[in-house]
Amino acid sequence: MEKYKNIKNFEQLIEADHGKIGTESRNSYEEKSQMFIISKMLKDARKEANITQEQLAEKTGTKKSYISRIENGKGNIQLSTLIRIFEIGLNKRIGLTFL
Repeated sequence: MEKYKNIKNFEQLIEADHGKIGTESRNSYEEKSQMFIISKMLKDARKEANITQEQLAEKTGTKKSYISRIENGKGNIQLSTLIRIFEIGLNKRIGLTFL
């Protein structure tokens, strides 16, 4: 695979596969990656709290299907809802970092 010949770090690998930062392909990749991370963190935190999707939905005023979609990386989520799910539903703090 010629396009991987001179790759020396992860950023170069991502750029080879998805383009430079700011391109449509790269933006789509970054969005999907972040959604995967959020979905994994939510599922892990919910299981750690030993509650069901339905119980979490009840605590946070959402629906079980909404929690399920987020955990499966299928749903759009508003920041205020994400904060409510983690902080009220799971008793976890959220910190945001902008790079």
